Order: sequence, then C-alpha cells, then structure tokens
Amino acid sequence: MIPIEVLFGNPSKSFATVSPNGKKIAYVAPHEGVANVWVGEVEGGAFEPVTQDRKQGIRSYRWAHDAKHLLFVQDEEGDENWHLHAVDLERKKTTDLTPFGEIYAQIIGTDKRHPSEVLVAINRDDPALHDVFRLNIESGELILVAKNPGNVSAMQPDQPAWFGDRDLKVLGCIAARDDAGYDLLIRESEDDDWVVLKTWDFEDSRNTRPLGFTADGKAFHAIDSSGTNAGRLVRFNISTREVDVIAEDPVYDAELVLLNPDTKEVQAVGFDRARLEWSVIDESLRSDFEAIRSLQEGDFYFLGRDDEDRMWCVAFAVSDGPVTYYLFDRSTKKGRVLFEDRPELRNYQLAPMEPFSFESRDGLIIHGYISFPPGSSRENLPMVLHPHGGPWARDIWAFYPDVQFIASRGYICLNVNFRGSTGYGKEFLNAGNREWAGKMHDDLIDAVNWAVGQGYADPKKVAILGGSYGGYAALVGATFTPEVFCCIVDLFGWSDLVTALKIVPPYWKPRLAQWYRRVGNPETEAEFLWSRSPLSRVDQIRSPMLIAQGANDVRVPKIASDQIAEALEKRGIQYEYIVFPDEGHGFVKPENRFKFYRAAERFLAKHLGS
Repeated sequence: MIPIEVLFGNPSKSFATVSPNGKKIAYVAPHEGVANVWVGEVEGGAFEPVTQDRKQGIRSYRWAHDAKHLLFVQDEEGDENWHLHAVDLERKKTTDLTPFGEIYAQIIGTDKRHPSEVLVAINRDDPALHDVFRLNIESGELILVAKNPGNVSAMQPDQPAWFGDRDLKVLGCIAARDDAGYDLLIRESEDDDWVVLKTWDFEDSRNTRPLGFTADGKAFHAIDSSGTNAGRLVRFNISTREVDVIAEDPVYDAELVLLNPDTKEVQAVGFDRARLEWSVIDESLRSDFEAIRSLQEGDFYFLGRDDEDRMWCVAFAVSDGPVTYYLFDRSTKKGRVLFEDRPELRNYQLAPMEPFSFESRDGLIIHGYISFPPGSSRENLPMVLHPHGGPWARDIWAFYPDVQFIASRGYICLNVNFRGSTGYGKEFLNAGNREWAGKMHDDLIDAVNWAVGQGYADPKKVAILGGSYGGYAALVGATFTPEVFCCIVDLFGWSDLVTALKIVPPYWKPRLAQWYRRVGNPETEAEFLWSRSPLSRVDQIRSPMLIAQGANDVRVPKIASDQIAEALEKRGIQYEYIVFPDEGHGFVKPENRFKFYRAAERFLAKHLGS
C-alpha cells in the first residue's frame, strides 16, 4: 500500500526548465515544506531556492528572456485572483507586478528580442474583460496597448484571447459572438481596424485553438475542426486567406504543437490517442526525436529550450512510475537525467493504466483506462469509477496519484472519457451537449456494466469518486442511478445547475453563451436544468457519502456542497463533510490533500472492503 504522503505530497523536484542563455536550470521543489522555485548552474554547482512562498506554494513559472528573472502567477488560498510576480535572481527578490486587488493576470507573450518586456492581460477595469498591457519587468511600468471592446474572450479557459507578434504588438484577438461562435480578428498595425480572418461556429468552438502568428506576420496557426471532425493543425495565409493543413487525424484532435522559437513555424504535432504520439513536421528535427525516444520508455513532453535552441528540457511520463526529467543536448544527441519527480515511487509496485474501449448503448465508441490492483486477480474486485473534471477535458495515459491511491488500496480504478470529453473530435464532444445527467452519465454506467460484464468488477461493490464535473457526476450517480453505487465521494461538485450557471466567475461571462448551448440557459430553461440537478433528486440517495469542499472556490461555491450535506442530514443518510477554509477549486496544500485522502481511505475501506 503506497503511503498517502508519497502519493500526495509535493514532488521532491518537478518542472525543470533551462534558462534562455543555457547556463541555468530551474525547477520546483519544497523549501521548508512549501513548493518553491530553485535555480542552479547547468554545469554543476549547488541549487538554491529563489522564491520564499510560505503558504500554498508555487505551481508553475517561466523564464523571462533576459535570463535574470523568473515569472509566475499566484492567487491567495484558491481565490483565483491571479497576480503576476517577477523574481529577480540576483537579489532573490520577488515583486508583484500587478498589485491591483481582485484581478486575473495572464501572460500573453514574450520574445527574446524584447528580453525585459512581457505582454500581460489584466481585468483591472472590468472583472469580466481583459485588456492588454506592455509590462517592463525591470521598472514595473505598465502601458495599455489594447482595450477590450467588450467581446474579446478566450475560446477555452486558461488560453489567451489576445495575440502579439514578435515585436509584442497586439495584432490578433478572439471575439465571442452572440450565437456562441467566435471570430479570429487581425489587424496590420495597432492603429488599424480589426478584420475577420476566420469565423468558427458553435459546433467547432471547443475543438479549435488559435495558436498565434508566424514570425514574419504572414500566417496564423490554429487547431481547427471546421469542415472536418477532428481538430487539425492548419496555417492561415493572411494575404490570400488560403488554408494549409499541416497535420490531421480523422478521429483524434491535434493536442500539442512544437513551434520553432524564432520563425514560429510548426516543427511537430502531438496526438493523444491511447498514448501520446508525435508527428514530426520539420525534418531537421527527426534525428532529435529519434534520439529522445531512445532515452527511455514512456511518453515525452517538451518543457522549454535555450535561445540557441541547443539545450532542451524534456519530461518522460509513464502511468506506473515517476516522471523523469532530462536535459537534451541537440549538438551531441545525448540526454542527461536531471531527476525524477517522485523517486520514492520506485519502492512500490504501481498499477499501469491499460487502454480499453467499448460501444455505448447508442453506438458511440467510448475510450478509457482501467487500472488493476497490483498482484491481485482480475476477477470480481471492488471498483471505483473515477470520472474526470471539466467536463470538456479527458484522461490520458500518465501518472495520476489518485489512480494509484485507488489501485493500491485493492480496488479497480476505471477512468472513462465519456461523450463531451475532448480529444476525440467534435462529433464526440458535441454528443455531450445538453446531456449532463443524461447520455454523458449513461456512458459512465455503460462503462461500469462493461467492467462487470468482463468479470473484473463486483457489481455490489462499485463506488464513484470525482471532482468538479467529476463531483457532479458522483452526485448524479447518487441521485439518478442510486442502485449502481454502494458509496459516493464528491469533491466540489455542482448540485444545482440553475444556481451554478448564475454565479460564475466574472471573467467567464463572455463565454456564457457557450455554457448555455452546451448545458442549458438558467434564464429560459430553469426547469430543464433543475431536472438535471442532483439536488432535485436528493430523496433518491441511499448510499453513504463523503463530501469535500474548498471554502474559497469561485467555480463551485461552497453552497453547492452545503445543500447536499443539509439534504443528507434531513434524511438521515450517513455522510462526512470536510471543508477546507484555505482552499479553492482543488486542494493545493499537501496537508489538506493528506487529510482528504486519509478520510477517503477510511471511507472506501468501510464500504468497499480493505
């Protein structure tokens, strides 16, 4: 049994990157128990922490092109008020570059020709709208360069809505339309009017991802599903409006794109099929890819490179072991192991994720991964159905601490990419529209029945555990199909869709037309949304439940979990409710993760058997 501290503690080291000048390596590692950024020399020398966070830790960062600063965004105990910070490596001083209270700052672009500057989008004047500023890292000066007219919004969360060129001039943006579609707007200079380069309908909006301009400004790259099923990588010629298809697959969306850091032309494209598969576009890199593949087994990801494009940081992921980080030298085609993120996992037998697929009751092919308890038989085992969040996301073949937690406790872990999941083309994704608690849930139940039908799972010992949309799915399991699950674990899941779609974060509002088309409109379809809300069927709950919630969650506010807990209390249903006062949407602090998973361990052992 793998200790909870090994699975859910901070990695000993993670997220290695090389500095633009190729002289330093940075990574995230605990300092006095909290995740911070450490920096050291590529060629030997001691590493030392350059940030001094004492609360929730720093999750990610990036180098400024001057190689003298690191940049990272940080919120306060999960409140999603993201501020941009700069770390002066010489003085080891961290400065908040956006000290404006409740804002969401997002880096839009950097370029090595402007090493001390960065484009940053900030919703300072209107919480629902992001404007773009040119920021000087040294002085902290902010200059407004693009004002949001009221409709510029990213097509997907955590992606940019604005695009700059290599001179950090804002010449592209994404405009939301009233019909839930989007326009890609461009202009020749910052003084010119915007013109439409490409329009995407609602049906294409979730499988499309604009990427940015080529360095010469003559073309724009995007992942685009218009005119086909799956999102393919394309190149829009700005002057002729011609579209060149660079890479495509009939079923799977293009997911990862490697661009030349100087020309911004495509070098390679990654497709997440059952495993990540790279398609090399730039033949000059083929030998590099072959050399990297030979380093070890697993799926590899690119984390950054120096400005000379000689040193690359690469991470290898496997489903049943730690992530291994390499520094790859293109001049010698050799890779040097930097570290493993969780080396202590080598002391335990882990469960590999095995791809599976089946046909749903209405004929769709559903994919997923099944993980068996190491060393056990594969017959009549207790099982935990583990639906992913989003729901417009997907599970991939990788190391997931919660999968290993479930499998090492003696239970099958079943991960299902139900309809509405991304990665499998727009027809599969759009098949989930207006199917919350409908056919999306049918896919989960069909997956349970598949595992039972294979003889793997004991139908009397099936649990469901999920967070965010997965938490909603767990609540739907408790209320819509209570006969299937013997116990329920809900992490910050929506209980009332009417309320959920009325109290969204302000910067989601330009995208609400998307939500209304995909889920339902609370102003005109309240009855429909209520019928798909677990809270409307609390009288059907018959299984014990464990509920966990962050008090500062702005995506699924605490009232969602409060309402379920109150309903269980009134009906005398056994439940446990844990609220973390210093967390938001997800549990960032290790001590909180430990507390939750210890509770989950006891809960599952009681109802599934240890």
